[in-house]
Amino acid sequence: MKSKQILPLLLLACASGAVHAEQRRDARDGVAVQAVVATREATRIRIEGARIVDVVGNIYANTCQSAAAQAAPGVPGAPPPSPVVAPNGEFILNCDATKGEIYIKPVGKSSKPINLFVSSPKATYTLILRRSDVPADTIVLVDRSQAARPAAEERLTPSSERIKALKTMLLALSTERLPADARLEEVNREHRLWAATALTLERVISWNGWTGERYLLTNTGTLPMPLAEQEFDREGEQVAAVALDSHELAPGASSHVYVIRRGD
Repeated sequence: MKSKQILPLLLLACASGAVHAEQRRDARDGVAVQAVVATREATRIRIEGARIVDVVGNIYANTCQSAAAQAAPGVPGAPPPSPVVAPNGEFILNCDATKGEIYIKPVGKSSKPINLFVSSPKATYTLILRRSDVPADTIVLVDRSQAARPAAEERLTPSSERIKALKTMLLALSTERLPADARLEEVNREHRLWAATALTLERVISWNGWTGERYLLTNTGTLPMPLAEQEFDREGEQVAAVALDSHELAPGASSHVYVIRRGD
């Protein structure tokens, strides 16, 4: 694993009466991107030159599904169905199907960053959204690598299959719900990472050309420890996604780390 310095949070600044500038972030498949999301307002998210086709995260209510059901044929005069609410969800999701953009609005009073995967037809991006009391804003993901990607490579990994595989692997790593043809190895092997930490590789799952690893990271020091997904991006190992249970560990606290990569 690489031991990178944690990327600093880019703070938004705007003069009194000035228009709030959009947040443009360089992005690439599988690498975490940090941005700021308004605490009390909706934040727009779009991908430059591409449409958002799927969102995976801890969604409180998905009004996109409600809008789709409302547009579908149904009983004349019947009210549109309300979106399903997940009590422990972190944000409300809305979407603009015409433009391929989404809008999210945090719920609750938690200060925990919002994690979600946003997918285009060509790639899946990991977002770490820090809550802040700022005006409504737009986050623009700019993936310069996609313009140079060969068409043959795109055909090898269709987006819908990739998204489905990432969902399946993350579910298998975090629960006991394994695909029927998956290979599970319970490892429980200690690894050296940083000072004042204990890292245990708990399980490895191989399935359909993907490998997923679940680690338990414990802060054995006396100070809080901030965490970021990009610290676990291993160069040259085709890491497709990294997820954390927590982004800050108090002394003695632990968090699971999920690493999913292409290849056995």
